[in-house]
Amino acid sequence: MVFRIQPHVRLHEWVAQERGFFTDEGLAYEFDAGFAGGSAPGVSAASAAPLQVRTGAFEDMEAGRSSDVSCACHWAVNAAATAQHGKMYGRAYSVCPSGIYVAADSSLRAPADLAGVEVGVGYHSGSHYSALQALEAFLPREQVTLGFYGFPFDRTRLLLEGKVPAVNAWGASAYVLEQRGFRKLVDTTFVMGFLLAAEVDAEDAERYFRALLRAQQEIDLEPHRYTRHWARELPADLLELVDVRRFGPGERIVPQPYTREMFDRTQGWMREWELLDVAAPVRYEAAVLR
Repeated sequence: MVFRIQPHVRLHEWVAQERGFFTDEGLAYEFDAGFAGGSAPGVSAASAAPLQVRTGAFEDMEAGRSSDVSCACHWAVNAAATAQHGKMYGRAYSVCPSGIYVAADSSLRAPADLAGVEVGVGYHSGSHYSALQALEAFLPREQVTLGFYGFPFDRTRLLLEGKVPAVNAWGASAYVLEQRGFRKLVDTTFVMGFLLAAEVDAEDAERYFRALLRAQQEIDLEPHRYTRHWARELPADLLELVDVRRFGPGERIVPQPYTREMFDRTQGWMREWELLDVAAPVRYEAAVLR
């Protein structure tokens, strides 16, 4: 059987392929289409106000992904696994640098200035949850205002075009904005989780993760040897604006367990924000591959 991998706007899969780590592990694999390269209808249109999009990572997993392994913020993966839309991998996670960005000449100078100001995020996705997590340290909940604008690169374009005052961006999107002179108002770094298909071959999954961790070592040792691979993850219109050799390494795979305590704390936080709506949730043991 071929193990289907959905890249997630990071370097690791490309480095593992280049260095032959998947092959070394005996993994027969193919890449599925990356999730973040497209655009949601109407979001990046040339017309005035962009459309709000009330669908995101959780809904994508709920509908069913074609890959054997994919990635999303740990909030969404936790909720998807709890609703039995796959299993969360429990032996590793990743940490993704991100932040809320504004134009260089913006009057917004501090997180508190975002009170009542719409921050562009992706619905039920990492940018949504991490914006709430970061801003609750600075603002009362009723003053946190979000706009739901499709995929990561949709929001990048909207901020570049001056159509929104602020966006929460991660990975390649954040590097694009930084290189174009946009300012980070507050850091929103967050945990990513891995979602495995319900019938995934457990041995193939372990081969994949061993290769990914070898790729992490390569990126740690010589990050700028591999930053050219960011060009594989950027749409053409954004790629022509930047030099990917100046980008950083992006998210980092952490070979630590996603524990029961992390699982429960995450669900508790989502319930506090009324973000978790699972009618008959399963327990940690059933939701997580340990």
